[in-house]
This record gives sequence, C-alpha cells and structure tokens, in this order.
Amino acid sequence: MKVLILAAGLGKRMKSKYPKVVHKILGKPMINWVVDLGKDFGEVGVVVGHKAEIVKHYLPDDVSVYIQEPQLGTGHAVMCAKDFICPDQDLLILYGDVPLLKKETIERLARVHEESEYDVTVLTFVPENPSGYGRIVKHDAKIKIIEDKDTNEEQKKIREVNSGIYIFSGKFLLENIEKIRNNNAQKEYYLTDVVAFSQHAGTVLLEDPIEVSGVNDRIQLAQLESIARQRILENLMLSGVTIVDPESTFIGPDVEIGMDTIIHPFTIIEGRTIIGQDCDIGPYSHIVESKIGNNAKVVRSEVEMTTIEDNVSVGPYSRLREGTVLKEHVKIGNFVETKKSVIGNRSKAQHLTYLGDATVGNDVNIGAGTITCNYDGRNKYPTSIDDNAFIGSNSSLVAPVKIGKGTIVGAGSVITKDVPEDSLALGRAMQVNKEGWAKIKREAMDNANSKK
Repeated sequence: MKVLILAAGLGKRMKSKYPKVVHKILGKPMINWVVDLGKDFGEVGVVVGHKAEIVKHYLPDDVSVYIQEPQLGTGHAVMCAKDFICPDQDLLILYGDVPLLKKETIERLARVHEESEYDVTVLTFVPENPSGYGRIVKHDAKIKIIEDKDTNEEQKKIREVNSGIYIFSGKFLLENIEKIRNNNAQKEYYLTDVVAFSQHAGTVLLEDPIEVSGVNDRIQLAQLESIARQRILENLMLSGVTIVDPESTFIGPDVEIGMDTIIHPFTIIEGRTIIGQDCDIGPYSHIVESKIGNNAKVVRSEVEMTTIEDNVSVGPYSRLREGTVLKEHVKIGNFVETKKSVIGNRSKAQHLTYLGDATVGNDVNIGAGTITCNYDGRNKYPTSIDDNAFIGSNSSLVAPVKIGKGTIVGAGSVITKDVPEDSLALGRAMQVNKEGWAKIKREAMDNANSKK
C-alpha cells in the first residue's frame, strides 16, 4: 500500500505566517505525526501547496513531494500526485492536520478493504452533532457522500458521516480521478465525488471520533495536544513508568522510557529521546533528542542531543549541549555547561564549569570555576585531559592544550601549553602580601569621612 498525505492548505484561522501543518504538538510538527503513521504502511507521498518550501523542510528525504498550485480541493490535490498512484497498489489518503489517528485504526481499515476487495473503503464516524459533515448514504454496495449543505430533510437525519480518510484501489482511482468536475459553489474538485463512481464500496466505523479531529485554529491545536499528552502519559504509566504529576509533565510521542523510572513534575521530554530503567528525572528538567542509560539522575537541568550512560548524576542547574557524552558514574553538578565533550568514567565537574570541545579521561576531578577556552574569535580548538588528572578551582585551559595523565593543575592557573603526565602545572602571578596595608587604608577612609 502507498500513503498520500494532503497538506497543501492555507489554514487561515491559525492566524500564522507558517503553514498549519508545521505547527507542533508536544514538540513535533503535525505533518510529522502523520508521516510517521504513514510509514508504518508503505511508501509516503505528500501534497504541499501554501508555503511549500517551509513544509518540505520538515519532511524526511525518503518522502515524495507533489505541488498543488493553486489549491482547488482534495480531488485536485490527488490529481497533482497522479504519478504517485500505482494501479496494482492500494492508496491510503491521510491529512497533514489530523495527527491523532491510531495505527490500529488504519490496520482495521486496511483489513476490511483487502478482505472485501472494495474499490474504496471509507473511514466513518458518528459525531454528537452531524451538522456540517458529509453524510454517508448507502445503497447496496454503493456509497454516496452528500455534503451537509446539499442534504435533504431525510438525509440530514443520517448520523454516520465521512472522516475524509480512505483506502482506494489504485486502479479504480486512476480510472476515475479525472472524471470529477468542479460544478459547485467553490469551483473545487472534491475527492468525495470519486466514491460515487464505485459499484463496490464499503465503510469502517470509527469508535473514537477524536482520532479524526483536525486542527483549524490554535484552540483546537491546544485541545489535541492535551489529548495526545494524556494518551502518551497513560501508556507510559501502564508500562511501568512513574509520572508523579501528569498535569505538569510533557512527553513527546517518540520518547521511550524504561521500567521503574520516575518522572518528576514540570519536566519536558521531546524528540527521539530514550531513557533507561530506574532513572530519576526532574523536577524542572528539559530533555531533547538524547539517550540516557539506566539508574541515571537528572535534576533541574537542560539536556540536548546528549548521551548519558549508566549511573550518571546531572544537576541541579546543569546545561548539557549538543555532542556531550557522559560515561558511567560521571557527576556533573550545579551550573556546569558542556558542549561537544566526552567525560570519562567516574570523572567529576561539580560546580561552575564550562567544558567545550573537551575530551576528559577517567577519574578526573574538574575544580569549581574551570573553563576550557576553546574559541579564539574565529576557530574552536580541543582540550584533552587524561586519566586521573586534578584541575584546581578557577583554572583556565587555553586550547589547543593537553593535560597529561595524573597531572595536578594549581588553582587559579591559566594553562597555555601542554602539561606532561604526573606534573604540577602552575600558571599564575606570584602572590604579594603587604602587611598592615588594609588597616592603614581603613583609617584613612575613616578620617576623611569624619571631616565631612
């Protein structure tokens, strides 16, 4: 089966300079929710139109893209992707602004379509109020979809309505898509008209209409996000994850979390993040596109595109940026920032430190206030700190520089040259003590004040 996603609409009610389908639910653009669902069933094509380049930016490279310009209805959108349709394959039609459709629903739709050998199978539902929806009119093996404005009094009583989700026989669709006409008030070509050409069509009734809810404005966007968030959190809790306060926790659809991990309040986890078992995450943590091993702890910290191995402690108030790798039993403490750095087993940076473009060995202690000076205004350079080194507090390591194994760097040093292993490195001015100077200064100030 092939999957064609219609995503060319303007979305005027969103009041946005961006296409509707790129607006995000739980950190993921709506169009990507639908593309990922489609990929579970076959090759995916997407029809884009309004601000097509923006939408294309979010699409994976393996998705075929077709341009609909101007936008003249759903039938016209399918015509624009006619080259994507194969006569010997079925075609599933989805929409870029309908992100909550479940895989199980499409599996059921596909099963009925295949077993019954229908020309077209329509996913339908029964809303509380069918007003505004196209009614499903059945006669033997024929189906006709009557738009609400065109229904007579008897047809208005029909409760079953069209969701807009279909599976077509590719052969049937190719033979009939160009037969439809735009003799309607909108002068558009409607895909619903193709259904009427079939002598052998069927329906599948959807149990939960929420699945086919679309987004027309930002109120509906927030409503669907709330539903999606509840689904995700419930699934995680049923799989053995503790969510202390679901009302304040936001976890994206591509996140995986292991058994007996605890997620504390006010935590946001996004992207393709994987968290292992027995972890303690939050409160007030934000984790994006990262991998965290077992028995790790992340408290009040920012973690982005980072790998954290087993038994690591992070935070509070740490910031781990792109390219950070923390090996087992590492401790990263308060107000420590890292970027493109690998920190070896059992090493520690507990306070007020910046490690950028650094490779830190095993059992290294990084003192408070240490900075790797990796940028000269034009280029960035690496710092290497070998196993068992001890970097004293308030040290500046001016890259490129290598600190040898077992070396001690004295507190307050500025290191500009490589240091051999097992050495003591000092790079600071000689201390000068002027005895009694402070007392004399205070007395002079007191005398000056008394004369005012």
